[in-house]
Amino acid sequence: MRNFTRMIAGVANPKARARSARHSIRIVGGAWRGRRIPFPDLPELRPTPDRVRETLFNWLQPFTGGARCLDLFAGSGALGLEALSRGACEAVFVDRSAQVAASVREQLARLGAGHRASVHCEAAEDYLRATVVPFDLVFLDPPFRANALAGILPALAERAWVVAGGHLYLESERAAGAPPLPAGWRLVKSKFAGEVGYHLARRER
Repeated sequence: MRNFTRMIAGVANPKARARSARHSIRIVGGAWRGRRIPFPDLPELRPTPDRVRETLFNWLQPFTGGARCLDLFAGSGALGLEALSRGACEAVFVDRSAQVAASVREQLARLGAGHRASVHCEAAEDYLRATVVPFDLVFLDPPFRANALAGILPALAERAWVVAGGHLYLESERAAGAPPLPAGWRLVKSKFAGEVGYHLARRER
């Protein structure tokens, strides 16, 4: 009866259903494929689109299983959750918003993945001052027009937050082009979708 009531409510209130879809992301692949993950209705949140995530994780397919991942501007949690769905052994989510951090913790608990993840409510710059435990994959999707990558990329490289042979995903405005990489990094993939530019780099040494 409860499911039937929910179904009737969704039919009767299509605007509410549309709002719910607009403030959620869909896991594209892996164990949680098709699951919808809600996120807070905040103007600065701009989750990586499904099509972009699908392309990214096709690129990363040989590297995701068993990987340790850092989602440094977590937002909706889309990138870290997608990695966990596809077999990453651990994901660390970092976001300065308490509301965002609480939402990601809630979704991890709902998915039964709390033991494979941790959530830190702090600025990315502050997190990178902590003791370094290098990651295999790092996702960087900062708010548009924040110019955050200019300060974050040197900090990641100087303190070796990514293992040799590890990968770094960068997302930014299309108009900005591919971001300049620190020494020892090589751009291996680069694409554009609408106003979004997305790029994959590899640490060579």
